[in-house]
Amino acid sequence: MAVVIRLTRRGAKKKPFYRIVAADSRMPRDGRFLEILGTYDPMLKENGCKVDTEKAVEWIKKGARPSKTVGSLLKKAGVSA
Repeated sequence: MAVVIRLTRRGAKKKPFYRIVAADSRMPRDGRFLEILGTYDPMLKENGCKVDTEKAVEWIKKGARPSKTVGSLLKKAGVSA
């Protein structure tokens, strides 16, 4: 089982809100996930990303691969992979 750290979309039409989750790579984007690691709100100008750094580092150590977008969000949050 390959674990990926990625975004799942929540929120209303034209008002996106995302959760940062650890999920099995075979599951659909908004499907079942293993754990919620944080949130990302692109509508906020500043500090729209909130990440539990301890959980994120733990999943990366276990072998989870962040997606391209989540990788940049984690870098901004100060999580080193």
